[in-house]
Amino acid sequence: MKVNNVYIEEKVRNHPNTHMILKRINFQNIIICDNYSEIFNPSNQSFRIQKSYPSFILAKKENNFVKPTPKRFTIGYKNNYYFSHMMNCPYDCKYCYLQGMFNSANYLVFVNYEDFFNEIKVILNRNTETSCFFSGYDCDSLALENITCFTKELVFNLNHFKNGFFELRSKSTNIKVLRNIRPTKSLIPAFSLNPEFIINEYESKTPSLKRRLLIIKRLQDTGWNVGIRFDPVIWLGHKKIYKIFFSDVFSFLDIKKIHSITIGNFRIPVKYLKKLSKIRPNDSFIQMASSRQSLGINDNSLEHEGMDFCKKEILKFIDKNKVFEN
Repeated sequence: MKVNNVYIEEKVRNHPNTHMILKRINFQNIIICDNYSEIFNPSNQSFRIQKSYPSFILAKKENNFVKPTPKRFTIGYKNNYYFSHMMNCPYDCKYCYLQGMFNSANYLVFVNYEDFFNEIKVILNRNTETSCFFSGYDCDSLALENITCFTKELVFNLNHFKNGFFELRSKSTNIKVLRNIRPTKSLIPAFSLNPEFIINEYESKTPSLKRRLLIIKRLQDTGWNVGIRFDPVIWLGHKKIYKIFFSDVFSFLDIKKIHSITIGNFRIPVKYLKKLSKIRPNDSFIQMASSRQSLGINDNSLEHEGMDFCKKEILKFIDKNKVFEN
């Protein structure tokens, strides 16, 4: 990957992961800073411009390495947590909440992976029941794995825990790291899917549906149980298209090697949506959602219709115990 600038916090200047990442990117300038917030947080940045020319920021996360998920968020495990070793991703989905959450589109990588792993170990040693840790909510878990090598390190450090499970959510077809390790039940590659017309319209720079399905099937053929994530469902009322979509997905994949299905509608906090509507003034879907929020319209009947229809179609192929609404 080629970038203009790499910003490095002074405190991680000599961290082994900093040196490893620098070897894997083609950069023009290194700029040392005291704190990543100086680069990442200022409000006078253009997210859209940076999205075309992102820089890397290598930093140290100081606390809150692992957080509990919202109570209803689960794929069947007792205890659920999430963590973010990275912020932002190379894709440019129109509906992505990160555009409203962050001021910067630069790639922020916390290189002190060991602190994430240590906190996860503390939780696993404390909890006697199963715990699941979710990666890929502030980034894409696999898209930049060739540069960060985070998943490779995670497997090496945490795969021996019998009560720990790790979901890697992604839209990427970059599965090299998974093909180079023995399939394990504790690691759950999970791929977000949408009909091709939604991908073309709303998921810029992401792999096509066909390419995603091919790599999911390839993983299944080598022994992996894979999660399928229909989240978010961008419901525009196209029942026939979604009916064909679900039929195609489940007829192509090995149903026995599907770990879990999640389904969720488009949702985003009010303040993030307001910011997103300013960033994407010409996007009709975002503008409509923002207008509804501004007018205080709480009628979610269309979204409920979409969720009900999609869940009904999914249950034609998958046991209900594997399907979760988030």
